[in-house]
Amino acid sequence: MARRTKEEALATRHRILDAAEQVFHARGVSATTLHDIAQAAGVTRGAVYWHFADKDALFEAMLQRVVLPMEEAGLPLPADASAPVLPALRAHLLDLLQRIAHDERTRRVFEIATLKVEYVDAFHGAGERRRRMRRDYRLRFERVLRLAQRRGELPPRPSARTLAIGLHGLLSGLLLHWMDEPQGFDLVRVGREVVDRHLAGLVAPGP
Repeated sequence: MARRTKEEALATRHRILDAAEQVFHARGVSATTLHDIAQAAGVTRGAVYWHFADKDALFEAMLQRVVLPMEEAGLPLPADASAPVLPALRAHLLDLLQRIAHDERTRRVFEIATLKVEYVDAFHGAGERRRRMRRDYRLRFERVLRLAQRRGELPPRPSARTLAIGLHGLLSGLLLHWMDEPQGFDLVRVGREVVDRHLAGLVAPGP
């Protein structure tokens, strides 16, 4: 009986989180109340408070369910130390675009975390997570690009840091543009062309 009660409580928690994800995405986080989420989940507001102290805690729990592609540790590199680095970086970028475009939960949570919340006051912790994710992802780009420079795949100038900032800005802008107008272009097809053109430009010697 206790096990069944625990399973029911877990199922209710997941139902609340599913509802929160949907309502946050539709209305934005600030405009959503716990009452809205309770209604969408088909539970009482008391049930929501039983699982989550407040909207901030619920929002954090919703984010924690998804590991966004930018948060995964490391970037895939060839096992062979003599193999080129840039094809592995390209494969990672195209896989990221595929996942954002076709994995609904990943796309929704990424869009909520990027466009649907104001990172002030109660959501300061979530805002710090977003800044850390962006910073860490750019630093991973920098390490990979520096390795490509050491192996002679890229010119030594501009610096790996400058190249990483540019690549990160390109990717961020592409994703934000698509999320703002998802029917405007095919993220995977256009993204592949943009990534290929950008990487080809990095390989070309600078002035």
